[in-house]
Amino acid sequence: MMPTERTLKGKHVLVTGGAGFIGSHLVDRLISEGVGRLTIIDDFFLGKSANLTEAYDRMPDLNVMGVDASDEKAVRKALMSLNTVDVVFDLAVIPLNTSLKYPQFSFETSVLITSIFCELLREGQFKTLVHFSSSEAYGSARTVPMSEDHPLDPHTPYAAAKAAGDHLVRSYVATFGVDALIVRPFNNYGPRQTDQQYAPIIPIMLRCVFEERVFSIFGDGQQTRDYIYVTDTARAVLDLYKHFRESGQVVNIASGQEISVVDLKTRIERVLGREVPCQYLDPRPGDVRRHRADITLLKSLIDFEPEVSIEEGLARTAEFYRERVNRSRNGAY
Repeated sequence: MMPTERTLKGKHVLVTGGAGFIGSHLVDRLISEGVGRLTIIDDFFLGKSANLTEAYDRMPDLNVMGVDASDEKAVRKALMSLNTVDVVFDLAVIPLNTSLKYPQFSFETSVLITSIFCELLREGQFKTLVHFSSSEAYGSARTVPMSEDHPLDPHTPYAAAKAAGDHLVRSYVATFGVDALIVRPFNNYGPRQTDQQYAPIIPIMLRCVFEERVFSIFGDGQQTRDYIYVTDTARAVLDLYKHFRESGQVVNIASGQEISVVDLKTRIERVLGREVPCQYLDPRPGDVRRHRADITLLKSLIDFEPEVSIEEGLARTAEFYRERVNRSRNGAY
């Protein structure tokens, strides 16, 4: 069968978690695609209105609804008020670090969100679901690079929820014939990533430098991740939606390169021109040892190469957090 291409132009798109880090960058990209209507559902657990400043400037009629995506009654009410929705990009989730402190809440809430939108898809409330998974669902690499066929071996309740959500979406595709795509991003970084509670490594490391605090490395620092700049992820997701693929397909989104914590520290030191003071602590529970994605499938489906190198991406990210820390010191954040 010859490949077909779908368009987002003129469609009504809903993004859960759209005020968050990846979500807000996806929103920016959707506006560039010329969507007809754009609705965001976000309870602002991690999301921030400030992340949508650019989006509001470019699309004044952007509709932001303060709705908890795990509240089925509220979600159904919201969808009823919107009339026709064509596509849902589902990014709403409880973050990894929260699951280490509140495991049951985190697992149940994340799976419930996926379940709600699978059911709404089955009922015909919208046409296509793009479900955001996570490389954490794989656990530590058994083989490198890690293809989509790599066993799912989650190490944390967050990862278990992601793995369960993927199985749930694929079961709805197999049983009810719904239209769904599962994207499995590896470690995203860039501007707007939370640098407060539940923050990941790059924002924490940058804030430690700018605030003259010591950065903590858990374990020996040789654990690796596959980092991808957030705008490359947003671009890849929309290109995957637009091009023909098999419903229920899972696709890795990553750079295909692995960087250790120690190497990441060195790269950030080069960007900043200064040392990152650090201390070594005991390993964190559930921390995966090694990640490097196989992006062969991604490249076979779309014309994909990361546009932002790790050096350029870290420089952009560092400047964003430098400005944020300066604003905080001046009482503006």
